[in-house]
Amino acid sequence: MSKITAMTVSELSRALQGGELSSAETTRAYLDRIETKDGEIGAYLTVTAEQAMKQAEAIDARRIAGEALPPLAGVPAGIKDNICTKGTLTTCASKMLGNFVPPYSATVMEKLADTVMLGKCNMDEFAMGSTTENSYYKTTRNPRGLDRVPGGSSGGSAAAVAANEAAFALGSDTGGSIRQPAAFCGVVGMKPTYGMVSRYGLVAFASSLDQIGPLTRDVRDNALVLSAIAGHDRRDSTSVDREYGDFSAELGQGVQGMKVALPHEYFTKGLSPEIKDAILAAAKRFEAMGAQIVETSMPTISAALPAYYILSSAEASSNLARFDGVKYGYRAEHYGSVDELYKNSRSEGFGPEVKRRIMLGSFALSSGYYDAYYKKALQVRTLIVRDFERIFSTCDFILSPVAPTVAYKIGEKSHSPLEMYMGDVYTVPINIAGVPSLSLPCGCDRDGMPIGMQLIGKAFSEPRLYRAAYAFEQDTWKGGERV
Repeated sequence: MSKITAMTVSELSRALQGGELSSAETTRAYLDRIETKDGEIGAYLTVTAEQAMKQAEAIDARRIAGEALPPLAGVPAGIKDNICTKGTLTTCASKMLGNFVPPYSATVMEKLADTVMLGKCNMDEFAMGSTTENSYYKTTRNPRGLDRVPGGSSGGSAAAVAANEAAFALGSDTGGSIRQPAAFCGVVGMKPTYGMVSRYGLVAFASSLDQIGPLTRDVRDNALVLSAIAGHDRRDSTSVDREYGDFSAELGQGVQGMKVALPHEYFTKGLSPEIKDAILAAAKRFEAMGAQIVETSMPTISAALPAYYILSSAEASSNLARFDGVKYGYRAEHYGSVDELYKNSRSEGFGPEVKRRIMLGSFALSSGYYDAYYKKALQVRTLIVRDFERIFSTCDFILSPVAPTVAYKIGEKSHSPLEMYMGDVYTVPINIAGVPSLSLPCGCDRDGMPIGMQLIGKAFSEPRLYRAAYAFEQDTWKGGERV
């Protein structure tokens, strides 16, 4: 691994701005890393090497000409393959979109126009899954253990960052799809407040839950990337019009006087003892740094998982109705009528997990079951929002696990969808409530696999979450080693 690919985003930004590195030199180092490493990792579906070098050289020319460029200009990044990129394949890791080249770019890509895109990262098909095993094209492996899953659905993005195949990556989070792979791969992942980052150009899974966010190697980098992609967008009707500023502004201010909530429902049966011990040890570190630990309760957590799978599947069944074999994407070769065209195209184009969720969602929305399932899930959503509001009325953030286990073996749970769904128990309440949550490493298990913890805050409290996470990160790294 070269010295360049070991640098953080912040370090690269300073070196590029100071003329110590060129963007072309940096991009070439990453492309070389991908060429030598990605054969065993499988983080990328598409590598845009020629495009990336041209983009890097153009940025270098602008910098030499004295043009003022943003902090991330020339920094190489990986992009999840459900974020539209004009002129570059955007497949959602599905056969259905295997030939889809978007005619436009997502808003986040416009905001990162001066960032070098290395390629599109692998994912669970249409962002439905927790292991990246649901990709139609390949299985991504965890860089921290090649026989382990990297998590999902943003597994390719997390693996690219963990393997130093990208300085940072963008993912999307519908029920934990940034935070869980971040925890499995030992990197930092942020699910921002709903409406903070535009969803325009993100291929929709569940529109009321989806949110784009960054995956990075450390907290400062994460704040830097979120500062670049946050902001109001009139093309997204759910985008919140407000000033966001610099998310790294509070870094270094510590946690003195902060109140940290520990809901006991997050530490009941099903949680790995090693993860429980790591989270409670993190709580003690926060306490030693001057924070106050507050034991509390969040009774609605037991209802969050079933409510999430009803809501998300219902929205997915509606959103994915557009893939019919007529407008764009995959079309079946053999059909005798329009009905057969729809049926065959969708049967052949979608994988088993996508079909499972479409059927579940269609059932929940059907006339005989709407009140019993979908309406009830909406009522549970309101109760979850109120639970978070109650806790945040007295506490600054909640500390919790990200997942009940560390990354497990490839194939270990692929034949048990229900068991895999249970792994989302700690992450889905955050999406249901629309609040922000940051995943960061807090230790390793006996096999050396990363353990992640989750800091959950009230809406638009990202600067405070970064502040607390940075304090923890600085306290647990001494001389480049975790203590």
